Amino acid sequence: MKKPLRQISFDFSAPVEEAVDTSSLPVVEEPVQELAVVVPEPEIEEAQEVEITPIKEITTAAPQTPSAGKRGRKSLKDIALAADLIHVPEDEELFKKQYYSIGEVAVMFRENQSLIRYWETEFDILQPRKNRKGDRFFRPVDIKNLVMIYDLLRRRKFTIEGAKDYLKKNKKAEERFAAIQSLQKVKGFLLEMKANL
Repeated sequence: MKKPLRQISFDFSAPVEEAVDTSSLPVVEEPVQELAVVVPEPEIEEAQEVEITPIKEITTAAPQTPSAGKRGRKSLKDIALAADLIHVPEDEELFKKQYYSIGEVAVMFRENQSLIRYWETEFDILQPRKNRKGDRFFRPVDIKNLVMIYDLLRRRKFTIEGAKDYLKKNKKAEERFAAIQSLQKVKGFLLEMKANL
């Protein structure tokens, strides 16, 4: 059985002193002196006209997401809106560098570095290199695998366990994902051509 909730309130006002019975005390009459306080009147200057300029809006360089100021997890709505906004470069550009730091990868996926470290511990296909200090460096192959994991978790709404099972059971999942990616590029190109007609 649940305990009932109680409301606790605090009184921060000064304590009221108890009334003292003054009838038994002797009465001593002392002359009361009145003090006269002279307050000088302030001098009023003539009003001057002041030109008021409007304040311009201050904009930040980086667009903020709806939940940028909140702590904790993002809402499912925010995750769904941001699922298509990842910025992974094309293969030619991606394979120009041999390694990417975890900070660069986090910027590509618009996620926290801690989430990417968590995905690394959960999925065996992610094998970033680590230096003596423990910094993670992702190869382009790892980034391609991260794109596939991101797609399963964010766009297709798999759970972590469901995504692991999907990757284990479907050994050709990478090939299917690559085919889907290329078909989406073709679709985007055709839609762009249609809009230009």
